[in-house]
Amino acid sequence: MMQKTTLNTLQDCEDLLEGALWMGTGGGGSYEEGLDLLREVMEEGFSLEWVKADDIPDSTWTVTVGLHGSIGALSEDTLKAISQAELTENQDEWYLITAVKELGAFINHTFGCIVSGELGPGSVAISLAVSARMGLPLVDGDYIGRAVPEETQSTYCLFGKQSNMFTGVDRWGNIVIVKNGVNMHSLERMAKMLALASYGDIAVATTPLPANEMKEILVPGTITRCLEIGRTLRKAREDGSDPINAGLELVNGWRLFDGIVSRLEIEDRDGYYFGTAYIDGTGVSAGQKLEVWFKNENHITWLNGSPWVCSPDLVTFLDSKSGRGIYNSALKEGDEITAVGMKGLEGFRTELGLSLLGPEHFGFEIDYVPIEELMVGTDSRIEEKP
Repeated sequence: MMQKTTLNTLQDCEDLLEGALWMGTGGGGSYEEGLDLLREVMEEGFSLEWVKADDIPDSTWTVTVGLHGSIGALSEDTLKAISQAELTENQDEWYLITAVKELGAFINHTFGCIVSGELGPGSVAISLAVSARMGLPLVDGDYIGRAVPEETQSTYCLFGKQSNMFTGVDRWGNIVIVKNGVNMHSLERMAKMLALASYGDIAVATTPLPANEMKEILVPGTITRCLEIGRTLRKAREDGSDPINAGLELVNGWRLFDGIVSRLEIEDRDGYYFGTAYIDGTGVSAGQKLEVWFKNENHITWLNGSPWVCSPDLVTFLDSKSGRGIYNSALKEGDEITAVGMKGLEGFRTELGLSLLGPEHFGFEIDYVPIEELMVGTDSRIEEKP
């Protein structure tokens, strides 16, 4: 019998998604939309739960499903184009479920397990909701240990289990099957172009793997870790202690910078949300400046003009008072934030891994330095909030 972790209350859902905000590094979907989705599923009477990877039989076919597209809000021009095209949302079936079914029919396999492709509140909520509504177990883990903007930045690419196909279904009911992509870069581009054609996002089902292969590349336990982070933050607030320090102690992370967002440069382009946040230091960071470049998620930072923490390590913006993670499309000038850092997956620190998720991949001539080396001699793990 499978041992399950179950979300019994809306508070459980809030805790899970708060933790996922930390691991989403500014992307991975909206907390508010994710919570609304989990609330709907609970009200429909479905159980929100996950199981350990070892409980999934090796012969079970697994699939990953999520949304592709920019995390930016739809522009007035886009909304006008949708209206002019006379598009209305298809009510027959949730398009994420249709994507899973279409992929199963295409490869002639019945899926018995859902795997989250990444972390982040939207991504985790979608995986849980698809699992619940389809009556399939969700495995406790994901394929990256954070959120990323591109399919190529996943462990199935890192370890040579590339999926060469996907089904794409948009909210209007259009269905596309990509039978064979020559490589993951092509698949990524096709998915993003389909999202643009669909005026926002497209549900993508991909990475059909038997469970024995899934287990070889899974980052295990990450869904449970998100729940633990959220509960730790809430308990610290209730106890009157600093939630940021409590969360960092749990994840073994670093408090990088405290400041105020002085300027934002953003661009919604090619199915991604690009931007740079300029942050003026406060408290112990007073007199210093932090710049953070993002492509959906945070990837490159500069401290006082010099390259600093970069992907594959994690950088997340938090509200300085509550410790809640901030979704990059919700970031505003004037926000008082704390930037925190965490170690990325070891596999992405290799030469191949850095070619997929390191600074040079994003077009920056910066040598990657592991965050723990950059933090040597600092007290940022335990530093009290100014």
